[in-house]
Amino acid sequence: MKEMRFTVMLTPEDRYRHEHVRLKRDVIGFMVQYETKLKGKWLPVVRYDTRHGFAHRDLLNKKGRKRKTPVFAKDYSEALTFAEYDIRSNWRIYKQQFLKGA
Repeated sequence: MKEMRFTVMLTPEDRYRHEHVRLKRDVIGFMVQYETKLKGKWLPVVRYDTRHGFAHRDLLNKKGRKRKTPVFAKDYSEALTFAEYDIRSNWRIYKQQFLKGA
């Protein structure tokens, strides 16, 4: 098994965290998360992961409540690719919704 972890700073107040585990060529688990810094604390805004045995997205609000939606993909590798693209493309929109309390 091979584990990969890294963090990408998008701005001084915004970051993208990435973790995944591969067994040979297959992704067997992952977590990618966009976080924003408010009042000196990093808060999760949107997270994709494979906890609970399926790929899904959690949209969070400032109070920590989350809305879970499944990711429909043929496998975890495809779901991870989608998650990475979505967060890198849409983090500003997610941040606006988070700050509005949506």
